[in-house]
Amino acid sequence: MLFGKVLIIDEDRNTCGILKTALEKEGNNVILAHDGDEALIKFRALKPDIILLDVAIPDKDGWQICREVRKKSNIPLIIITSKNEIFDKVLGLELGADDYITKPFDIKEVMARIKAIHRRTSQSGSTETKEVSYENMSINITRYELRVKGSIVDAPPKELELLYYLASNPNKVFTRDQLLDEVWGFEYYGDSRTVDVHIKRIREKIENVSSKWELITVWGRGYKFEVSDEEEGI
Repeated sequence: MLFGKVLIIDEDRNTCGILKTALEKEGNNVILAHDGDEALIKFRALKPDIILLDVAIPDKDGWQICREVRKKSNIPLIIITSKNEIFDKVLGLELGADDYITKPFDIKEVMARIKAIHRRTSQSGSTETKEVSYENMSINITRYELRVKGSIVDAPPKELELLYYLASNPNKVFTRDQLLDEVWGFEYYGDSRTVDVHIKRIREKIENVSSKWELITVWGRGYKFEVSDEEEGI
């Protein structure tokens, strides 16, 4: 695994040391920040390729950092924090985090999740264009670009990957566990509510765009991208 520049934002220097050692063994360049102001300065100046972020940091908390990062970039962002309430997990995902890991963590699990994100993002460098299109919408997973009615709509990587997967398999029902396994790329250790949060955010971006397709909930089962008979993905 070689992400390039990894920005770790955490007040706990012991946690920073554990993550830094593991990441540097994989050839990554690790940047450390211990408060919110320092984190934003380094994010803007050094342009990291991935961020590992604690919520409980001085000056500006992790929620503020997440908002600021998502205004400027869709780079992978993983929250690693001791806040383990469902509310906190849902908030983190709604603010655009790609993953949420609670402390104390197993460094092997953290590295597995980072590697899974790296595999997905590195595939975007392929010469093969991966795109699926329907009326008034296209999802290009090569450029990580969502277009709705011809205009680019900002969406974090995980939302794009989830929508792309569903739209690439029209009219097929997937359970939450199946989507976690297929889209997240490994056995997810978190709550299946993760999928619900991402579906909610996707719907906000594509609501009422077309009458020929719809992202629907199949109660008691999961989700599917329902397409009418005359509409086919490209």
